[in-house]
Amino acid sequence: MRISNMRKLGIDYGDARVGIAITDALNITVQGLETIHHNQNDKIVLKRLEEIINEYEIDTFVVGMPLNLNGTKAERVEVTEKFIHKLKCRFPKIKIETIDERLTTVEAHKTMNFLNVDKKKKRSIVDTISAVYILETYMKKIEK
Repeated sequence: MRISNMRKLGIDYGDARVGIAITDALNITVQGLETIHHNQNDKIVLKRLEEIINEYEIDTFVVGMPLNLNGTKAERVEVTEKFIHKLKCRFPKIKIETIDERLTTVEAHKTMNFLNVDKKKKRSIVDTISAVYILETYMKKIEK
């Protein structure tokens, strides 16, 4: 039996920043990788994702889908779907999954408050922590 060392990449897609999380090679743990600052320029995000893919073997992107609390589509969904389309065009061999990310930012802020993260630091890491929650949610879902 050959163990696949293909990793999963969690993506918290936002207007100005994109949080990135990654699994370890055995898909056991999830860790925050980085936050990409892109100021609404997806080319920056796609270029950085290409660099990450060249560094790690990725078989799945897990993108957070920003639904409203009642489950309806938030206006950000359309923007996120356009980004997913760009991912499909640029990386056709990589599977793309979406995960309801409604409470990931709330959880990320709770975690940072619990850890007493400095206010200035919060903004730069909230997206990365949200990406970790997105990827962890997906990993729990596929374990079942």
